[in-house]
Amino acid sequence: MLDQLYREIILDHYAHPRNRGRVDGAEIAVEGANPSCGDEISLYARVRDGRLEEVRFEGHGCSISQASASMMTEAVRGKTLAEARQLAEEFKAMMHGKPPDEDRLGDLVALQGVRRFPVRIKCATLAWVALQQGLREYEAGRPARVVASSEDEL
Repeated sequence: MLDQLYREIILDHYAHPRNRGRVDGAEIAVEGANPSCGDEISLYARVRDGRLEEVRFEGHGCSISQASASMMTEAVRGKTLAEARQLAEEFKAMMHGKPPDEDRLGDLVALQGVRRFPVRIKCATLAWVALQQGLREYEAGRPARVVASSEDEL
């Protein structure tokens, strides 16, 4: 029953992605790719007063990568950079086997079932790896266009 609910959440985000598109005036713009399966994500964010005011994505790939990107944009919008960084770490830890804090991760817990298919973990973490890279580049004062790969996380 719970697995079915989780599948429905993932399929809903894939069929009806939230926050798809670009952000005008984005301070963070990063591209991520998963060369093992062809998933691609472009992530854009506008930062105001130390918070991710707007977060959007474009890309193509499997349902897992696209649903995860959609869910990520919802989860980090409005968060401080530190909160977004922490959430990304918690999400990736869950994807690598750590029991999730369901109160903190909310609907993101739906993606933990992907762990049963290790090759798909990179699909689920692609947008999160891109987010982390974008945050690092932004905080280092680097230009808003960098390339990140899900291969970078391992």
